[in-house]
Amino acid sequence: ASNQLAYVSAKTVSEKIGGSYNPLFIYGPVGVGKTHLMQAIANEVYSKDPSIKVIYITSEEFTNEVVDAIRTNNTSNMKRKFRSANLFLLDDVQFLAGKERVQEELFHTFNILLDSSSQVVLSSDKPPADMKKMERRLVSRFGGGLTVDIGPLDFELRCAILLIKAKKYEYPLSMETAKMIAEKTMDARELEGLLLRLITEAETSGIPQEEAVGKLITNNTFEKIFGGDEVIKNTCSYYNLKPTALKGPKREA
Repeated sequence: ASNQLAYVSAKTVSEKIGGSYNPLFIYGPVGVGKTHLMQAIANEVYSKDPSIKVIYITSEEFTNEVVDAIRTNNTSNMKRKFRSANLFLLDDVQFLAGKERVQEELFHTFNILLDSSSQVVLSSDKPPADMKKMERRLVSRFGGGLTVDIGPLDFELRCAILLIKAKKYEYPLSMETAKMIAEKTMDARELEGLLLRLITEAETSGIPQEEAVGKLITNNTFEKIFGGDEVIKNTCSYYNLKPTALKGPKREA
């Protein structure tokens, strides 16, 4: 249920790029599958027609290419590369915040791609309206198509992911143990990390998996993931605040 709308939207886009939901803007917290969906769109489109020019790029890579083009005075090749794409996917667009020159390049590339009926897909950890230090004209373009969110993984899905991953590692994870791990985090990446720690602990110590989970809990392995510093760090990142503003006595933020 947490990713059904995003999945259907991605599937629709892959079946007819540029035909609907353009741009498609997918947002959600870390570890819910935004990148997987974007790469699935790219793979599906390319597998059907390898002649279609597909570009998947992270915002960091996009920034590096723009900066390098400016540094070498060779912006024409960079512009030609991005603006000739039939399917352009930009991941983690929130990291372009505050980078005015890069945002300007993206704005013009964005307009040219839409005018040529090319498909644009973007991902972020927040919806367009909540993006700080992003040009308003760019934010407006982001929200001009379909914006869908992927919510946190529900408990049942987290259990299912653990059982699927355990099968991949050929480890006989019990449902009860999966439930114990699933209660500790909502991040898909952390789920796999916890599973690997469990497998290592159980096989190294030769103890039952239930006992291994208990040992991890006793050693505060799970609690470290949700430490105070981590909560403050992620909260400040989401709301674009400094830690001092959050921890200080003032209420201005």
